[in-house]
Amino acid sequence: QVQLVESGGGLVQAGGSLRLSCVASGRTFSTYAMGWFRQVPGKERELIAAISWISSTNYADSVKGRFTISRDNAKNTVYLQMSTLKPEDTAVYYCAAASVRWTSPDGYNYWGRGTQVTVSS
Repeated sequence: QVQLVESGGGLVQAGGSLRLSCVASGRTFSTYAMGWFRQVPGKERELIAAISWISSTNYADSVKGRFTISRDNAKNTVYLQMSTLKPEDTAVYYCAAASVRWTSPDGYNYWGRGTQVTVSS
């Protein structure tokens, strides 16, 4: 089992930056791929960034070039650096862990509770 806790959300103006963090419990963090999802009311949860066990990365087109996912296995932490934020980035952001299929939303087994990001225009 992995427990995940996100932090770093908040209110930011368009064009600004935020860094989200997600700390995982347990000793096996390095054996999981990690992903960041976001969800707005009425829409499905979207996988926007993922990082594998060997730090290969994958991004949704909507955030490519603006967001960067990274991990620090010594700290059991995954980060999402968000830059050039837009009002349409407003959502609840979740981190999640996957055992195998890390590029597919269906591959994620463990979830945090989410952190709100609001981008004002």
